[in-house]
Amino acid sequence: MKWDSLDTWTVVIGSFCAVACALPGCFLVLRRMSMMGDAISHAILPGLAMAFFLTHSRLTLVMFAGAICVGLLTAVFTQWISRFGKVDRGAAMGIVFTTLFAAGLILIRKTAKYVELDPACVLYGSLEYCVLDTFYLGGLEVPRAALSMGSVMIFNVLFTLLLFKELRVSSFDPLLADTQGISSNLVHYLLMAVVAVTTVAAFEAVGSIIVIAMLIVPPATALLLTSRLFNMLILSAILAILSAFAGHVGALVIPEMFGLRGTVSSGMMAVVAGFLFLIAWVLAPGEGLFFRLRRRNPGRGGKYSKLPEEEF
Repeated sequence: MKWDSLDTWTVVIGSFCAVACALPGCFLVLRRMSMMGDAISHAILPGLAMAFFLTHSRLTLVMFAGAICVGLLTAVFTQWISRFGKVDRGAAMGIVFTTLFAAGLILIRKTAKYVELDPACVLYGSLEYCVLDTFYLGGLEVPRAALSMGSVMIFNVLFTLLLFKELRVSSFDPLLADTQGISSNLVHYLLMAVVAVTTVAAFEAVGSIIVIAMLIVPPATALLLTSRLFNMLILSAILAILSAFAGHVGALVIPEMFGLRGTVSSGMMAVVAGFLFLIAWVLAPGEGLFFRLRRRNPGRGGKYSKLPEEEF
């Protein structure tokens, strides 16, 4: 395996994407809204297509504007359908994002020939190729994706730190947040806007499908390893970086071991993230499958031992 500066930048961009997704993803997991990340990552496609159609520009600011608008509409429509239509929230998310995603694909097909938009790039990303689009920053050749994703990651870190109390209280007890003067609805829509911005920023590098994995899998893995929110945020970021690094290395090494052609690093990132989750699910202290089985069968005789109530 040969390693050069392009490989380094690939890992850096992948890490920026993964950490930027993992931080807001922690709150989606805690709110039991994991599907919302999936919904927004698919539903913002019509926002992107309309932005391209109206401006004939691929400027990041234009993409962000379209993503935020449709991302917020996705959250609003989901809440309306769930509340007024008396539909389960999961079903409401499915209704909204499949409809908007289908409309987005149609619009992309219609506008791609005018603005050179590649639907495959939107869906699957091009992590290995975005490192080739560079500019000079202080004499250093830097990929544009590193600057954009690095900026989004820093923004998400600041957003999490500045609104940590509001996000924590509203995630665990929205009614308590309202009684303390914290608008749980406002915090909810701010979080949805952050998810929308992060998703569209990551489109070029890892695509909408891989964004879903980075939004959910590292936070879910961290939740198995700790019960403290701050530790969960730190662990999810570490797991996200590890997934990016091991994913790129795996994309370079594993296919060669079997005599196959190389695979995309973004896809291998998701595979590594899932593998880390599997390890945590089996071996996590206290909550892992292995320790749960030991508590159920503490003696050599294999007698069943009921778990204490707090374990349920």
